[in-house]
Amino acid sequence: MSSDFSGRRPDTLAEPTRRRFVTGLAVGGVAAGLGLWRSPAFAGTALATAARELSGRDFDLAIDAAPVNFTGRVRPAITVNGSLPAPILRWREGDTVTLRVANRLRDTSSIHWHGILLPANMDGVPGLSFDGIPPGETFVYRFQLHQSGTYWYHSHSMFQEQAGLYGAIVIDPLQPPPFRYDREHVVLLSDWTDLDPAALFRRMKKMSDYDNTYKRTVGDFARDAREHGLAATLRDRGQWGRMRMTPTDLSDINAHTYTYLLNGAAPAGNWTGLFRSGEKVLLRFINGSAMSYFDVRIPGLKMTVVAADGQYIHPVSVDEFRIAVAETFDVIVEPSGQDAYTIFAQDMGRTGYARGTLAVREGLSAPVPAPDPRVILTMDDMGHGGMDHAGMDHGGMNQGSGGTPKKTMPEGSCGASMGMAGGAPSMAGMDHSAQGMAGMNHGDGAAHPASETSNPLIDMQSMSSTPRLDDPGIGLRDNGRRVLRYADLKSLFEDPDGRDPSRTIELHLTGHMEKFAWSFNGQKFMDAEPLRLNYGERMRITLVNDTMMTHPIHLHGLWSDLEDEHGEFQVRKHTIDMPPGTRRSYRVRADALGRWAYHCHLLYHMEAGMMREVRVEE
Repeated sequence: MSSDFSGRRPDTLAEPTRRRFVTGLAVGGVAAGLGLWRSPAFAGTALATAARELSGRDFDLAIDAAPVNFTGRVRPAITVNGSLPAPILRWREGDTVTLRVANRLRDTSSIHWHGILLPANMDGVPGLSFDGIPPGETFVYRFQLHQSGTYWYHSHSMFQEQAGLYGAIVIDPLQPPPFRYDREHVVLLSDWTDLDPAALFRRMKKMSDYDNTYKRTVGDFARDAREHGLAATLRDRGQWGRMRMTPTDLSDINAHTYTYLLNGAAPAGNWTGLFRSGEKVLLRFINGSAMSYFDVRIPGLKMTVVAADGQYIHPVSVDEFRIAVAETFDVIVEPSGQDAYTIFAQDMGRTGYARGTLAVREGLSAPVPAPDPRVILTMDDMGHGGMDHAGMDHGGMNQGSGGTPKKTMPEGSCGASMGMAGGAPSMAGMDHSAQGMAGMNHGDGAAHPASETSNPLIDMQSMSSTPRLDDPGIGLRDNGRRVLRYADLKSLFEDPDGRDPSRTIELHLTGHMEKFAWSFNGQKFMDAEPLRLNYGERMRITLVNDTMMTHPIHLHGLWSDLEDEHGEFQVRKHTIDMPPGTRRSYRVRADALGRWAYHCHLLYHMEAGMMREVRVEE
């Protein structure tokens, strides 16, 4: 992270004659950087600009520092060519692109091309694929494009991504796509904090529930006791207490800290994308946030999802979709009958939203819907649905779970569905300490690795994980809208490899909520041996989420071919979302030699240890 983002005052960033400004609206939104934008980006003083687009095969990008204002307070940020987000890069499949990236910060920087297949030394991860870009130096990225679709790029150096170093990539295909559209817009979602990102990380380590201001009260306890009985209420509170978590804890950081942005504009900035009535409009959604999941809908319009993570899928018509951090979805809409529609992206915890507008001309807006009711978690949501809740609905939790029936435990599983690690108190009279779980089969085919035994970095282990590909997600069940599910995502092509996996690697996503410690198999990045793949092999990775949080897992350099619940190829992605209590498998062809990063794409989870090195070797 640049020293410009470590407590220095914004007015000491650089001399005024040399710095580039990114000014903002007092109530949110990035306005035009002086002299940085093409004239079509301007649409009056009240409208935030979009990142400009750069196209071709040769690019010059400059990473620099600049002051921004999203909240009424000028703060330092990181920009590329003076803009936040960074410019949209438009490439063409089959071309070889050259990108000269100059680092004008005071610390080492980098750019990772997320989801792009390229040589390992072009991947942009300091310490693995290259040494980073030192201050004052330029690194030349050069690689051929073997794919098309919607992708993005971001820094892989400390917290620079959070500070603004991210942008969209569009790769035009050599062959026409299997759908028609008349115009397109990139819709890049992100989260912004006025805090120094390093200071925010330190705060998470000290008080991981800082933003969880919706904890249940004495009044909630009294209401639950009246409705469900004192014994059942005490039992429920005890279960959550032993989990060191509350049923209102959906995300580590939310709108109490973040301002949510759409193409660099806060909600009041009202980014606008134009259309003509009756047109088919392709919207390229990218979640470029550091920590935020978004639930996206456009009231009054159906969305037809035609691509996921840059790869074509069988079209799916939906009203709403959840987009995990680092995922991309291409959707087609056909606006007609009204002049403006709101693009509404509320955060998973319902604490805030990003917002933009599709309109026939600049300056219009449509009603912004109220956020959905705040979600209250159930044990089902955590993947622990087998627990005896004595018939409780947990004071309105059905609102969060959508009335999902309590799951029964599979044959051969433990009598209780939750394990407390590190010798914590047992549940339902059973010993579920880590000592009793290592190497133990829990009916889902999973055995917890020995590295989790008595591990102080683990406070929870899943007992009955399942794929749950047909689950729309926490807070989206039975909401009256057609919500996209992972089970709906089916690639237009068959398994590109065709071979059965020759072996399986199983990894558990692990963590400790209070310590804000995250890992694979209870081992932080610095303590774990690399995962070694043999060049050319077809193998399977199975992930088991033992934590109470959702994790988007990204494997660099290789495609992740998600399997369905029957073990058959379903959809090709570069980022696999892992809700709590899920067990999901995907196939990998180890066709790219070198050292690759493999990590949770929640930035602060990765920095806290949920990362591994993957080595593809001869």
